[in-house]
Amino acid sequence: QVQLVESGGGLVQAGDSLRLSCAASEGTFSNYGMGWFRQAPGKEREFVAAINWRGVNTNYADSVKGRFTISRDNTKNTVYLQMNSLKPEDTAVYYCAADRWGLGSKMRRDYDYWGQGTQVTVSS
Repeated sequence: QVQLVESGGGLVQAGDSLRLSCAASEGTFSNYGMGWFRQAPGKEREFVAAINWRGVNTNYADSVKGRFTISRDNTKNTVYLQMNSLKPEDTAVYYCAADRWGLGSKMRRDYDYWGQGTQVTVSS
């Protein structure tokens, strides 16, 4: 069982930056693909970014391409989401997830473990 703990959320203004972190308890973290998803009030949880087990392949939602960057440090069992040029529409609870197949998928159904989420609020 992998436990994931997100941190780094907060209240910022439009145009600001935030870096989210997700720390994993599992020692085999380096085998997992990792993803970030978000859920705004009244909306379904949506894909944001993902990275495969080696950190070589990344995927992004069109809405965040060029603004967000996903990365991982397997020595620290941590995945990051650097968010720049934040917009009010980025306001959501952000969740990290682990995929035991290591793929870094865009699909929610491919992920086996989820964190509790961290709130990001962007004011205009």
